[in-house]
Amino acid sequence: MSEPGRLWAKDVPLDEAIHQFTVGEDPDTDLALVAWDALGSAAHAKMLAATGLIPAADAEALVGGLRDIATAARTGSFAIPVAMEDCHTAIEANLTQRFGAAGARIHLGRSRNDQVILALRLYQRDALVRLGLRVADLAEAFLAFAKAHRDTPLPGYTHLRRAMPSTFGLWATAFAEGLLEELEALQGVYGRLDRCPLGSAAGFGVPLPIDRALTARLLGFSKVQRSPIDVQNSRGRHEVALLQWAASTGGVLEKFLWDVSLYSTEEFGFLKLPDAYTTGSSIMPQKKNPDVVELARGRCRELRGAAGLLEQLAAGLPSSYHRDLQLLKRPLVTALRSADDLFAVLKPLLPALQVQADATAAASSDELYAAHQAYVLVQGGLPFRDAYRKVAQQLQDGTFAPDRSALTATHLGGAGNLALDDLAADLAAARAWIQAKADTHAQAEEALWA
Repeated sequence: MSEPGRLWAKDVPLDEAIHQFTVGEDPDTDLALVAWDALGSAAHAKMLAATGLIPAADAEALVGGLRDIATAARTGSFAIPVAMEDCHTAIEANLTQRFGAAGARIHLGRSRNDQVILALRLYQRDALVRLGLRVADLAEAFLAFAKAHRDTPLPGYTHLRRAMPSTFGLWATAFAEGLLEELEALQGVYGRLDRCPLGSAAGFGVPLPIDRALTARLLGFSKVQRSPIDVQNSRGRHEVALLQWAASTGGVLEKFLWDVSLYSTEEFGFLKLPDAYTTGSSIMPQKKNPDVVELARGRCRELRGAAGLLEQLAAGLPSSYHRDLQLLKRPLVTALRSADDLFAVLKPLLPALQVQADATAAASSDELYAAHQAYVLVQGGLPFRDAYRKVAQQLQDGTFAPDRSALTATHLGGAGNLALDDLAADLAAARAWIQAKADTHAQAEEALWA
């Protein structure tokens, strides 16, 4: 049996320019999806055999061939010829060339529409778990930094003006807690991806006794995405949700990166970046530029832009499938790779930051304790507004001399009670949840290839 060409070909001439335009960048972009398409196709083959729609021997051959394709894809040795448009055609062509009629049976009971969505769903599910573990690593690094510098003074700023006394411990726990919040949000995004779309075909199901629940179980999904029309309608909805989560996580990190850039300037001198984390100037020999910090900060904004692009591409369409949705793939793959690079490069940065405690202590001047001193007066019986005016007058006439050690914030989360143990416990629970999902995916894949 000859290998297939385009999956939709009907021996009708096609203008080559039209062909190139419609194929676009899929042969390159789809390399990221080959292993996932192979995995989803293996589950489909096993389901077809279990329901008696193809012979068991054919399914066994197909699963073996798909395992070889997945292995080749992960070692970079599986190619997608431009003439075959995408990974789905290339995979079917490979199977048909190797197994003849058995290979030609792999597409029974599905459309390229639900095949694409399944590959993307598996890819996104894996990416979310991988990114979640990276974010958990970052949160742990922030907690370690907070513990190491729990009492190191640091001016607290509002409007970029000195406001109240703070510490590097209080500063670092802010980012740990922000990342923990994103790890909680991750569970909701995961729930959206944890639905198997295969069996919806082109959006209206198939007139065959397929077992969609079996396919879902084989792939480690907790449920089936029941409505076949909603499967098509969800294309873009889930991609946007995933990138919005990544962008929101980037928003937490962007503020940290801004602070590092600011605090490591000569004018502040609160932090020092090791030489390994700086680059030089082509004209100024003395320069040590924080390019890694600045590029990482830019990547955070880039993620917001990617989420916005996907939102625009997916918006304004009626229900069911439309070819516009093909354009979602490349920005999705690019953005997820960017997020992975961003989260990975920041992990070693935190322990490498050198705190300049003398500079931060010198910058923690008396006026930072104005509110504290007003509270000291309140404890002596003065109404707060009277205490406020009295301290303001002392600051104005130059007689302000606060008792720095009189009060500290011992409430939950304050500088005197960072709740590091509570944060660590929450982080451990979040990490365990994500790792359990990763284990479920790995076990399902191992069982499929067995």
